[in-house]
Amino acid sequence: MLFVIKVGGNVLDNPVLLQSFLEDFAAVQGPKILIHGGGKIATRIGDQLGIESKYVNGRRITDAATIDVVTMVYGGLVNKQLVAKLQALGCNAIGMTGADANVIPAVKRPVKEIDYGFVGDIDPATLHAAPLKAMLDAGLTPVFAPLTHNGHGQMLNTNADTIASSLAIALSACYPVRLIYCFEKKGVLRDANDDNAVINLINRTIYAELLEQKVLTDGILPKLENAFAAIESGVKEVLIGHAADVRSNTSGNVAGTLIC
Repeated sequence: MLFVIKVGGNVLDNPVLLQSFLEDFAAVQGPKILIHGGGKIATRIGDQLGIESKYVNGRRITDAATIDVVTMVYGGLVNKQLVAKLQALGCNAIGMTGADANVIPAVKRPVKEIDYGFVGDIDPATLHAAPLKAMLDAGLTPVFAPLTHNGHGQMLNTNADTIASSLAIALSACYPVRLIYCFEKKGVLRDANDDNAVINLINRTIYAELLEQKVLTDGILPKLENAFAAIESGVKEVLIGHAADVRSNTSGNVAGTLIC
């Protein structure tokens, strides 16, 4: 089985949590891919450079100055630090963006009510899985920054959850895939204020009920939509859980929320 694992920004911001997660990730046996975010770090570096971060409905507006910042921070600083730490743990990682080996072509998000700037939208059917399979077969572990490209020389800022889902879908033709979203919660919570109120199983029917009851926070909704998109496009399993449970969630002892 191939494990496609996305780690959230709050874990990246905590050196202790991050080191523990990377130790667990490095110990995962078999082929695996890591996808990371880094929004808070990009905001901090942007502030130091005098480039203000702008958001609409919680989504970053990626103007010309900001795409330079996120390319430097996501594809450079964060990605290479993670690769170096994994190498120190005996995991032969290789840092990637969607532009590398043309693995993830994307299109600039069309302007509707809001112009998000240099933000990329992905069609999983356009991904090129062959270079990734070759890397995985060679024993390499790709580590993806949340960046894609438009095929005409322009880098694009792209949601890391979406990249994880798209990679899982594209590679499901080659492997049985378990897609795992790791963040600072134990799973999808029925009560956002109770870390133990984990919903262990969510299908489309349960999801509709949860939406009607308005118990889900806005932050978890994109993960769930990406999870269902993956399941409906050939991915075998999707798990949402705590970064500290990655060893369990790459074995038979599943913790967190299973999407099916």
